[in-house]
Amino acid sequence: MPKSTKNVQCSFCGRTHNEVESFIKGADGVLICNICIENASEILKKQKPIKEEKKINNIELPKPSEIKRKLDQYVIGQDEAKIILSVAVYNHYKRILTKKNFNDVEIEKSNILLMGPTGTGKTLLARTLSNILKVPFAIADATTITEAGYVGDDVETVLLNLVQNAEYDIESAEKGIIFIDEIDKIARKSESTSITRDVSGEGVQQALLKILEGTRSGVPPKGGRKHPEQSLLYVNTKDILFIVGGAFEGLEKIIANRLRKSAIGFTAEPVQKLDETYLLLKQAEPDDLVKYGFIPEIVGRLPIITSLHDLDENTLINILLTPKNALIKQYERLFELDNVKLIVKDDALSAIAKEAKKRKTGARALRSIVEQLLIPIMFRIPDEKDIKSVIITKECVENQSEPILESHTNKILA
Repeated sequence: MPKSTKNVQCSFCGRTHNEVESFIKGADGVLICNICIENASEILKKQKPIKEEKKINNIELPKPSEIKRKLDQYVIGQDEAKIILSVAVYNHYKRILTKKNFNDVEIEKSNILLMGPTGTGKTLLARTLSNILKVPFAIADATTITEAGYVGDDVETVLLNLVQNAEYDIESAEKGIIFIDEIDKIARKSESTSITRDVSGEGVQQALLKILEGTRSGVPPKGGRKHPEQSLLYVNTKDILFIVGGAFEGLEKIIANRLRKSAIGFTAEPVQKLDETYLLLKQAEPDDLVKYGFIPEIVGRLPIITSLHDLDENTLINILLTPKNALIKQYERLFELDNVKLIVKDDALSAIAKEAKKRKTGARALRSIVEQLLIPIMFRIPDEKDIKSVIITKECVENQSEPILESHTNKILA
């Protein structure tokens, strides 16, 4: 309260000393009356339950079977990997959301390692999980990360992407999912420790180890390298779920050699029966990853390992037709907007799948093949109102023949 209340008024509402009971004096002589304080208190009380409700309802945790069922709507095949992921994600968020404390047991975070050829659905699985749980999601490429002091991104950039996708809500970001792709590309070139710098190898593994195991990391809000004069956002990574993926080419040879050495006598199963990469990767052990070039500490922070198998032609056809966001469904709707019906014959679907197999990039090849087929005709359709339907045949895929165009009078158009 000022010593003299004559000729003073509230700096916020303008009420004089005759209209209020008391004033509180702040910095630089600013005055606030008891009425403004009471009003501000009421506003804060009304806002508090909304904030708490947002915090509680931020994550709706489905059962593992429900997670698997939702994954099935977007990801075709890979059932074993989906079951392992569903249980791992359920346990991770159950650990975060539960209020029960186990004084005798500490439940640690279980990050996930996905191994499999390119285009088998590693990124799609991780992204779909984040959509199911409605948590922030970020993708990082391990090949762009370098040790501090070298040109490239540092590990804090990975966290910045998550914070940005959470609209700078740190509390929400700290319960998000980060997918790091191409993790196999930062393996050491040899199992022995080198005295020379490995800019994008072991040094990056050491940097990633800190955020994988859980740390409070300072993130530059505008990106770039940290410097002393810059203000930082601090993110605790102990509850962020990390899913890392890679093709791990050559790891199957390390596993095969181990299995061959452990095979004793005539009762042992010949290693050549395990010639498929998927069957070998399924038997990966921590020691195999260390031999591949990962430091033991980072292998220990990836306790859940699952492999994805290469996609056969039938699976590729199902990917074209079945998921909610199936490519053929998407283009059918786009053609409908121009009042044109798109028909893709069964033999054309098989030809697309065979071509995708040749390109050896899994499901990624499907979009480029389909777009290559349809973009020329999609360029024509808006100008030619007489087109009723477009029919894609096997010849269109194999011989780059023109699609069959039918008019509204059932004539074949050139």
